[in-house]
Amino acid sequence: MVEFFIDTASIAEIKNVLPFGVISGVTTNQKIFSCEKGINFKDRVQEILSVIDAPLSIEVTKTNESDEALVAEAKEYSSWSPKNIVIKIPMWANGRGLVLASKLHKEKIKTNVTCLMTTNQVVLAALSGATYASIFYCRVRDAGGDPVKVVQDSKRIIEESGSKTKIIVGSIRKPEDVAEAAAAGAHIITITPKVLLQMPFHQKTEDTIKEFDQAWLEFKASCKE
Repeated sequence: MVEFFIDTASIAEIKNVLPFGVISGVTTNQKIFSCEKGINFKDRVQEILSVIDAPLSIEVTKTNESDEALVAEAKEYSSWSPKNIVIKIPMWANGRGLVLASKLHKEKIKTNVTCLMTTNQVVLAALSGATYASIFYCRVRDAGGDPVKVVQDSKRIIEESGSKTKIIVGSIRKPEDVAEAAAAGAHIITITPKVLLQMPFHQKTEDTIKEFDQAWLEFKASCKE
């Protein structure tokens, strides 16, 4: 069964959807955190983990510094909660992300190689020892690719190879994308609260519930006390 992660750094949004009982992890990035004004980064990470005991992906930020600086940053983040913190590493064109993912894998630090658009990139991420490989579903389509095929091919190759890397599908814009990605075989789909809150709704479902409720009222009215 596919898992759902929630794509946010908002405590209020996480608390709002946790009662659904369908969320098993959290993903973030620099852009997501930039929406949370006036907070301390470490404090918010720890606050999220106090609300949900689950994988939490946070991305390295010292991209203009040395690989050693990025590894040090990753180790610091991981030390906050080695069990749950997952370090997001971009798939840079020069292979830098693979070098970092491989180094962190050897240090037993969980990683999420991100911004993936092709099956080739997913395979490389898996071979580097990434815990997760994140395919950006709608951005694949924006670039002229077929995101369903990318997910299907990547899943097949990973499973046939015996790799333990799990595919996360992100860049989800509407509930229909969720259904497509799940049917394509994604291990995990990370969804914004906005999309998740749309998923339970269908007008025919609402109409049917009202029909049944009205029928029950009519039945009760016809019963003799």
